[in-house]
Amino acid sequence: MTSATSRSLLELIDGADERGLAAAGLACLDRCLPLLAADRGDTLRPVWAAVARGDGGAWGEAAAKALAELDAEGGEDGDGTGGDVRAMLATAPPDWTVEALRTWAGACSVTALALHGRFDAAGVPDGLVERCRAGDPTGAGPLLAGEVRRQQAVLESAAHGPTGLRRARELSVEGGRVLRAVVSRRARTA
Repeated sequence: MTSATSRSLLELIDGADERGLAAAGLACLDRCLPLLAADRGDTLRPVWAAVARGDGGAWGEAAAKALAELDAEGGEDGDGTGGDVRAMLATAPPDWTVEALRTWAGACSVTALALHGRFDAAGVPDGLVERCRAGDPTGAGPLLAGEVRRQQAVLESAAHGPTGLRRARELSVEGGRVLRAVVSRRARTA
């Protein structure tokens, strides 16, 4: 019998329900948010609350409001990563449907992995992000490999309802701290 932790990101995304997919995409965005806004505050808290309630109406409204707040804050950077992060939120589907959320969660997964790989000392050779999503992280640096594990853990946790979503949010906060520290260290040595 295969354990849940050995399932690839592609398999986990394919098997997730609306809440799990919304949490997966939102968690990717949350972990990458330090690339857009150093002090992200509680911008995504209402979106997380809508996911926890499984409230599709509140979901679209909360995502749109969070995007407006991020747009008002600015925070665009010179290397384009901020634009990639903003695009993750801008493309959040207003409809709470499994098809729309699956497409969005998959795109957020790719973007988050690519962004983490960009800041990894090992770099990201062609095809590595897709191999990581398919379950083969061979050649991934520590930052990219850590993001793969966090994405898997979020998808597995989100399947357990509100308690699992709390764990997903904790993983996102932790991942955001890791990425913020790497970016800060790189800025000091540049």
